[in-house]
Amino acid sequence: MSNRLNLLAVTAAALLVGACAAPPAQKVAECVFPNSNQPAPGWICDAPVEGMAVTAVGSAVKSDAGLDFMKQMASTAARVQLAQQMQVQVENMIKQYAETTGAGSRETVDRVNTSVTKQITSQTLQGTRIVRSLQGPDGTLYVLVGADPATTELIARNAIRTSMNNDQAAWQQFRAQKGQEELAADIARLSKK
Repeated sequence: MSNRLNLLAVTAAALLVGACAAPPAQKVAECVFPNSNQPAPGWICDAPVEGMAVTAVGSAVKSDAGLDFMKQMASTAARVQLAQQMQVQVENMIKQYAETTGAGSRETVDRVNTSVTKQITSQTLQGTRIVRSLQGPDGTLYVLVGADPATTELIARNAIRTSMNNDQAAWQQFRAQKGQEELAADIARLSKK
């Protein structure tokens, strides 16, 4: 009887400890649909896609205009992202001017710093195509647009060929002249104060 009682006590203790243990950890999906906890394919979260050199995901919220309209809007958004990946012209102009007056402890320093950044995307994306599409749990349509390695190389070659009309020296000379004129105008403006 004593062995039975000990066995019953050990079994009860094991069940009690097992019942109090933390629930097993739930596996979290690597990728979920935006605004949802539902698992999504990796491409929704910009994971690489086999056979595609470049890809981008676009989306369109559910619309009464229909699925074709949603697909067009989502693919356009994805192509804009692709164009930004392929060729982004960034103009970054940093002007700095410092002037001192006086001497020693009575010296004053006037400093002007200006930074302007402008981003323009202009790229022809021939050969890109919709690779995959999927409707999310909330009705949003997700579209993956991409280009294979050969198409990507062709797009890059064309971007280099047409960049600034192949007149790099003239472009640099224009930018340098414009920068000097802007700096001179700033100096003149400060001198009048």
